Amino acid sequence: MQIDKKPLTIRKATIEDAELILEFIKALALYEKLENDVSANKNLILKNLFGENTKAYCLIAEYENEAAGFAIYFYNFSTFLAKPGLYLEDLFVKPEFRAKGIGKALIKELAKIAIEEDLGRIEWWVLDWNTPSIEFYKSLGAIAMDEWTVFRVTADKFKSLACYTQSMFINKICSICKKSLIGFRLENLLPNDS
Repeated sequence: MQIDKKPLTIRKATIEDAELILEFIKALALYEKLENDVSANKNLILKNLFGENTKAYCLIAEYENEAAGFAIYFYNFSTFLAKPGLYLEDLFVKPEFRAKGIGKALIKELAKIAIEEDLGRIEWWVLDWNTPSIEFYKSLGAIAMDEWTVFRVTADKFKSLACYTQSMFINKICSICKKSLIGFRLENLLPNDS
């Protein structure tokens, strides 16, 4: 799919792009000062972006046939709209390709996907200190959701959370059962007055 300017192309990533996507992720993490947080590897990208049960999708921007940027997105759901939405996980353009309309072209392509698939909205997060990106997003008509607070549970907490939730459920069931069993036992233990 060709976008506005001839030297700029936006295309869906293919399995052959796995290593390139990993390079973009690492470059983005370095820009965001989060390089120590990256645990992504090529096998995980192959599994989750190109495997049987794909969880996310990727667009690649090429400028004059050179990889210049990417956008990774997945679908969420708005209960208020009763429609799926598109969540932009990451958008990154290499520094040497900035100010060429590449970020805007990636967002435009996501908007086209949202229109074609009748989605309710496009959402994403941006770091508070990333003023250039904030200004860029505002220039596109995006609205900051300042009244919302983001929460996260990381994978290392899943088991304890699941066990905690499961034990709460079991305790509630046992509490109900005890009441029922106590009531049943008391009825059976009381002498029959008839």
